Amino acid sequence: MYTREQASQLRQAFWTTFGQYISPQLSAEGYRTNWSNYKTGFKHVYFRMRAEKKTATISIELTHPDPEIQELYFEQFLELKTLLHETLSEEWEWELHGMDDEGRTISRIYKEISPVNVFNKEDWSELISFFKPRIIALDEFWSDAKYSFDALK
Repeated sequence: MYTREQASQLRQAFWTTFGQYISPQLSAEGYRTNWSNYKTGFKHVYFRMRAEKKTATISIELTHPDPEIQELYFEQFLELKTLLHETLSEEWEWELHGMDDEGRTISRIYKEISPVNVFNKEDWSELISFFKPRIIALDEFWSDAKYSFDALK
């Protein structure tokens, strides 16, 4: 068992390692990108990567506080589902109006793996191998798809 401080340091060390590993990769549009803190350019639309004690998840999270607007974003992603899954080369889970850790309503499209443990350095290569191709594919998808969301901005 780790103290809160040790757990924080290990998480930070993992994300630093991941960032160093993926930093040479340019975005689909040819720009340097902060992959660990990817910016979609849309408020309430996030690409998130989480690594925990038992699982790792990469997701598109829709966090608009108005559930109806959140649903409009979700429906727009549904329109692009085939393109998304083709770009990712796999199918992801779709969840409309779930709850986040703080009890807020969010919608998400995600892929999860387990068992992996961010606190076990032996799992880091598996975590990096999980996150890297998927965040790059999300960026490739988003470079084309983001224009479909302009009306919702």
